Parts: sequence; C-alpha cells; structure tokens
Amino acid sequence: MTIAKDIMHTGATWIPAHETLDRAAQLMREHNVGALPISANGGQDRMIGILTDRDIVIDCVAKGRDPSKVTAGDLAQGTPRWIDAGAEVEEVLEEMQNHRIRRLPVVENKKLIGMISEADLAQHLSDDQIAGWAEKVYAHS
Repeated sequence: MTIAKDIMHTGATWIPAHETLDRAAQLMREHNVGALPISANGGQDRMIGILTDRDIVIDCVAKGRDPSKVTAGDLAQGTPRWIDAGAEVEEVLEEMQNHRIRRLPVVENKKLIGMISEADLAQHLSDDQIAGWAEKVYAHS
C-alpha cells in the first residue's frame, strides 16, 4: 500500500503571509519549488493558503502590480487543501482531482512535513494513474 508520505518530497518551505511576492519568488528559486505554503502571522503552525509561481505571474505581474509591494497573504484565497501523511495514494489523487490542484501539502500530527507535486506523481504512479489524474485536473469545465 502506497501512502502520501511515500510519494511526497520533504522539506516544504513556508512563507509568512506578510512577506512580499518578490521574496516568495526568491525562496522558490532557492528551494527549486513552484509553490510555498503561506503561514498565518509568520508562524509555521497554521496554513492559510498556498502561493504558486503561477499566482505571482497571473495575479500580480500580469495585472501590473508590484511584487515588492504585494504580500503572499494578499493572494491567499479559499480554504487550503492538504492530505494526511498516512492517506492512501488513491485518496491523494481524489483530493487533487476533486479540487483540480497540482500541489498538495502533506501533514502529519498537525505539522507540515512535505508536498506532493505533479513531478512526485510522475515518479511514483503508473501511466494509467497519471493519465486519469491529468485528465481530471486539466479538464476544462
């Protein structure tokens, strides 16, 4: 039985809600990631959203906003999705498919321990599983 903890990559890096998007982009480059969980009040105990590289481009730069003035918290929206470290891979796929998300934080004992991305799925799942996931996540509604 494959579980979330088996397919995630460890070391997810937080960004405090008050940090600016230019700093977020620097962190993404330093850690070679495309998404950062956003923490409330600078602490790493409560996730209020996930900031992606696409968010920075679409919701800031493309709108003519200054990434040195817009904060990660400004772009946090909706309820962040996450999965328990012990969840079976089918649950991971279902969560990502149902919410049409490409990155999913993994939590163990109420602590963020990693993140599952498309690359992680590609490394650990069968071609059929990946094809089914991609069809549902990328399908136009």
